[in-house]
Amino acid sequence: MNVPEPGAPRLVPGPVVPRLDVVPLTGRAGVRAAGEVSLPTHGVWEGVLERAVRDGGSVYYLELSALAFVDVAGAGALADAALRFGTRRLVLDRPPPALPRVLELLWPGLPAIEVAAA
Repeated sequence: MNVPEPGAPRLVPGPVVPRLDVVPLTGRAGVRAAGEVSLPTHGVWEGVLERAVRDGGSVYYLELSALAFVDVAGAGALADAALRFGTRRLVLDRPPPALPRVLELLWPGLPAIEVAAA
């Protein structure tokens, strides 16, 4: 067993900074997001949603199976983007279970959002 020498500095882990990694999907319009949507990652999330609004295609996919958490502000940004989608569809592919519930509770009946569970 390694025992530090008396008086040696101890390494204390710092706070974990949340991440949101985004990569384009292959073969369809959209992105895969991994990590979490929270205060430190809102800028990235809002950029993703702005690109989705500007894309212009009839369907845009957000593959969210590797997304661990979306805070209410992130859900609100998603709802705002969906309102700007018009007649196009924004497909949430395997989102975290709480996200569709929050959207339905606080922003019911968003016609642009479709949730794909499988």
